[in-house]
Amino acid sequence: MKKLLLKISLISALLFPVMAPVVTQAASPSSDVCSAIGSGADCKTSNGPSLTNVVRTVINVLSTIIGVVAVIMIIVAGLRYVTSGGDSNGVSGAKNTLIYAIVGLVIVAMAQFIVQFVLQKTSNTPTCPPGKVLNVDNVCAPIKK
Repeated sequence: MKKLLLKISLISALLFPVMAPVVTQAASPSSDVCSAIGSGADCKTSNGPSLTNVVRTVINVLSTIIGVVAVIMIIVAGLRYVTSGGDSNGVSGAKNTLIYAIVGLVIVAMAQFIVQFVLQKTSNTPTCPPGKVLNVDNVCAPIKK
């Protein structure tokens, strides 16, 4: 059983870099919007990432890692259940692992919703509806064509 878990751990450790998201350097979305609408001076530009964006990125990365770990634990619980051979201790251990992994997934999902809600409510930058862009005065203005 320990050899099986060790093999699964090694395989998942080798596959984890493949599953990790690829981060690329891209131009600022606000500068792209500003150049696309032709209002260079009317658009607000930022000098770097805001605290809200940093917190959002950190929470997304942590949620992804915890989600992957929880899914691996669900797979391990399933394997433990199948390989328990009807032993009541093995079955109960597998069920507990499955329950804890699912509870962990639910907690991560709820935490993600709560953090996004709080960041949206505490952010001082308004969100513009489609067809409008945020100008220097923090006002949503129609996109110039």
